[in-house]
Amino acid sequence: MLELAGIIILGIIAQWAAWRLKLPAILPLILIGLFVGPISTLLSEDGTKWIEPLWNGEKGLFPGESLYYFVSLAISIILFEGGLTLKRSEIRTIGPVITKLITIGSAVTFFLAGAAAYFIFGLSLKISFLFSALIIVTGPTVISPILRNIPLKKDVSSVLKWEGILIDPIGALVAVLVFEFISVGEGQEYTKTALIEFGKILLFGTTFGFTFAHGLAFAIKKKLIPHYLLNVVSLSVVLLVFVESDIFAHESGLLAVVVMGMVLGNMDLPNLKELLYFKESLSVLLISILFILLSANINIEDLELLYRWETVALFAIVVFIVRPLGVLLSTHGSDLKMNERIFISWVGPRGIVAAGIASLFGSKLLLKGEPGAEYITPLVFMIVLGTVLLNATTARIFAKAIGVFLKKSDGILIVGASEVSRLIAKYLQKNDRHVILLDSNSTNVRMAKELDLDAIEANIYSDDVTDNVELSHVGYLMALTGSNDINNYALNRFRKQFGENGAFRLISKREMDDPNSIPKEGLFSTTDDYINLVEVARKFPTIQEVPVNSQEEFTSTLALLLKEKEMIPLFLKQKDGYIDIISSFVEETELSSFEGSKVVYLGKPIINELEGITKDSL
Repeated sequence: MLELAGIIILGIIAQWAAWRLKLPAILPLILIGLFVGPISTLLSEDGTKWIEPLWNGEKGLFPGESLYYFVSLAISIILFEGGLTLKRSEIRTIGPVITKLITIGSAVTFFLAGAAAYFIFGLSLKISFLFSALIIVTGPTVISPILRNIPLKKDVSSVLKWEGILIDPIGALVAVLVFEFISVGEGQEYTKTALIEFGKILLFGTTFGFTFAHGLAFAIKKKLIPHYLLNVVSLSVVLLVFVESDIFAHESGLLAVVVMGMVLGNMDLPNLKELLYFKESLSVLLISILFILLSANINIEDLELLYRWETVALFAIVVFIVRPLGVLLSTHGSDLKMNERIFISWVGPRGIVAAGIASLFGSKLLLKGEPGAEYITPLVFMIVLGTVLLNATTARIFAKAIGVFLKKSDGILIVGASEVSRLIAKYLQKNDRHVILLDSNSTNVRMAKELDLDAIEANIYSDDVTDNVELSHVGYLMALTGSNDINNYALNRFRKQFGENGAFRLISKREMDDPNSIPKEGLFSTTDDYINLVEVARKFPTIQEVPVNSQEEFTSTLALLLKEKEMIPLFLKQKDGYIDIISSFVEETELSSFEGSKVVYLGKPIINELEGITKDSL
């Protein structure tokens, strides 16, 4: 009981430490597992592990093959959750670079890493290519913490993010198929009978996954499952699919749950987000337990297998030859610059799916007496730990060294994607400022995307926003919602992360009525709140520009705009096209030279009566 409680407690501590240190959680989990497992044998008086996963007659948590059953069920849930995240619509819109990375890049890794393991370690072809299939995956859980605090161009962070999301279930599927192909060839050559067995695995895995996905979706849509039972019923169906498919065709269960997750993830289900949140929470707990168990289950003899020069050679080939070659081939002919392609080549940490499935498959093949199977788990763990450590410690330095590190974060995050927000965002986009709209309203987000604006559907009270690597280049924050509470919360929570160059919000009605209470972060003017902004945008949905060439012209133009009720100043556009956000204290704005500048405002076109000032309309 003490060991089991200790694993859970240590796992959650590792997850918290990873969050605090901005590291992938898999790193402290595996290190803790190795410490309380094989390394602890060097410290304990009787030479036993502090935590022994396998029962050896005197000590251990799981007797017989029960550890492998637990690992199998846990991996099935993790893979199902990964399958839920794979959307057909996302694959269609990710662009050719990411499509090539998850096809050409995966193929390069599979064949070259397999060949390297075969020639360097002398493993059989079957084991070598199982190893290479397992290290195809990167995964968002290891990519996101590394990139989250590195300001990068959106294109670079998007490529790495989507590669990790999409390649997780695809890489898992490849690894499952290779393992199953090895399994059907046991004790015989790959004859007609073996191929028939492999076909059965594919048939039953895909059939069970597809059928049960539609059955569960039907039950959810028809409200045959009460809301409070939805998550646990879904979990039980996943386990049922895994076990039933395995009964009909041995080793087809993992394929079935991946297919089931992919099918469900692409259906229009009302409770899909809720289901995803539950599976993510469950996955965090399972991963915390699983990787301490799996690491602790490694013996000191397994680590000694890696104590040879071939280990360093294999790691170097995977990191410095295989990954760069796959990325350079996949990005050939793209708009990415060479330094951006090199950075993507450098960042390729392997993740949770690779380590988890490696332990499961390695253990199963060991039980079946497959020659060389003892190398699978330690080799994959070596690649996982090595790549995570390398990228976590060097990604920021490497980004600066090759010139992809953004010295100034000029991206703008607008909280709220209402009509007026979309109007302002479109203007900024036309003037070469990258803008991202954030809203929990799916209709607003959809309408923003129809205007070719970047928009994210998310709740500002959840952790999804701070975890989004595509926001790493954002340095300005504008809260434009109709709720003063939400605007205040957005600034208080995200000011440091997304508002380092400026954080602003709309003023409230109460503040507008009391000029002495106007905050420094107030947006646009001291006389306009959200309602005024919406009303002006409804009457005059255009953004105008008024040229100014001096401080005096700037002050006079502002006075005119602030006097009118249907004109709201927004920005100051400098001669070089750079746009400054206008705060409520716009009168205090100072430039070394106003020549060639323009005051940008929302509202009706005007014929300016001020001498020397003309109007341009957009």
